[in-house]
Amino acid sequence: MTGAAFPPANLTAVNQSGCDVHNHQVSAKVTFSLFYTALLVFGACGNILALCITFQRRKKKLNSTDLYLVNLALSDALFTLALPGRIAYYVLEFNWPFGDWFCRATAFIFYMNTYVGIYFMTCVSVDRYIAVVRSRHPGRLRRMSRARAVCVLIWFLVFLQTAPLLLRPMTRRMGDRLTCMEYFNFEEVPKLPYLLLAACVLGFFLPVGIILVCYVRINLKLCQTAKENPLTVKNGHHRRAFTVILVVLLAVLLCFSPYHLNIVQFMVRKILYQPSCREQQAFKMSLQVTVAFMNLNCCIDPIIYFFAFRGYKRRLLRIFRNSGSMRHGPSFSLRPAAYGPSFISVTDGFPSTVPAAPSRSSPGCSLVTWREGKVAGFIPRQGARSFCGRMAVVDLRGAVQPAGLRDAK
Repeated sequence: MTGAAFPPANLTAVNQSGCDVHNHQVSAKVTFSLFYTALLVFGACGNILALCITFQRRKKKLNSTDLYLVNLALSDALFTLALPGRIAYYVLEFNWPFGDWFCRATAFIFYMNTYVGIYFMTCVSVDRYIAVVRSRHPGRLRRMSRARAVCVLIWFLVFLQTAPLLLRPMTRRMGDRLTCMEYFNFEEVPKLPYLLLAACVLGFFLPVGIILVCYVRINLKLCQTAKENPLTVKNGHHRRAFTVILVVLLAVLLCFSPYHLNIVQFMVRKILYQPSCREQQAFKMSLQVTVAFMNLNCCIDPIIYFFAFRGYKRRLLRIFRNSGSMRHGPSFSLRPAAYGPSFISVTDGFPSTVPAAPSRSSPGCSLVTWREGKVAGFIPRQGARSFCGRMAVVDLRGAVQPAGLRDAK
């Protein structure tokens, strides 16, 4: 696992075989500086927003899936803390200015995020599988106490796997530059190809196999249920579980497959024979691209939250609507004069039909139509009288304008 976590720096240097494997210095400097800057912005915003939305749900406790996704978001948010150092490294033309210990910490955070992310995505898939396929007795397997224990175990195992990165130097002096976490720094590690192959099997291929099994079993369960009872085809719970695992599977394959397949093919070559200089150059260049895809997971994970968290989409849209209303003008609320403190909030400028709290004098008034900043009409409940009573248009800035139905129109 302590292999090429980062793309190698494009410096004028040679590896142990005497091959100059570093090229495309200028293009890599510009490309990856911009890429990791964008990754920092979108990754930090997406994951912090997901955490804020999650912890705002005070009335509803987290379930096991939510807990796994919260840990995934925490891992991605932690990962963004390491990005400023990498951006500076590329901007300074592959010169690490922060010393060896900060380089070690950066390497540790990068690998923690990679494999914590894969393991928690696997946990989400298994949890959805239990909820759908093992739906007769899911409570025992999905207890929060067990979910918390699984989270602690994952963090502990990944810590043990990545802790060696903190115990060996990660920097190397190359002329007047100090490189950080370059592949040639690890070429002298004994049995490196075998270590990396074992890490790929345990950290990637095994979790992907588990996710695939969960995906297939849920799909078969949905097909079987649809045949037995066609009315359950549109079951939202089962469909959402299927969608979550599909998104997880696509995210894992898109982000992590290129890097691990690239490592496997080159390590097998190194075991069988000494790769040529051109093959080594191609491998170094491919690492730059595949590592970029692997780090892209911190921006893709919020998409998983969008499909997995109940109410996440609604809360997210509400945040954007509220921010839009603050830009376009004040918000208003419509309050029945005889009903006490209950009221409904209506955003100025957004045509909508919203529920209104009925008053004693107007029990039939249930919906208020709001268009172009004005009350367009009232829609009475079915079977009730259509008179809606006296209402009050309340400006949230403090001005109250009493209005009857005629005045409101």
